[in-house]
Amino acid sequence: MDARIFRPEKSAMQSGQGNTRDWVLEFTASAHRASDPLMGWTSVDDTTGQVSLHFSTREQAIAYAKRAGLTFTVEEPRPQRRLVKSYAQNFSADRKQPWTH
Repeated sequence: MDARIFRPEKSAMQSGQGNTRDWVLEFTASAHRASDPLMGWTSVDDTTGQVSLHFSTREQAIAYAKRAGLTFTVEEPRPQRRLVKSYAQNFSADRKQPWTH
């Protein structure tokens, strides 16, 4: 089975870094999806797509994947860009756009 090891990024609705510190191992979808003709629900035969394992370090996730005999890829987290903004910049004399109301 194929697996993906990554560190989740914060969503646009988050202001803090909660739920982004753990490393996650998720299985990639390998089964065919079928839709139910009556209800229109999508079903899949393989339930490993619903499993996600959380580890505190990257090395623990890699060690688990090797013990379980999984083929895996590790996605390194992108560096975070912090935009430092201040309310005082709205009233700065060297403002690039004129102040309008």
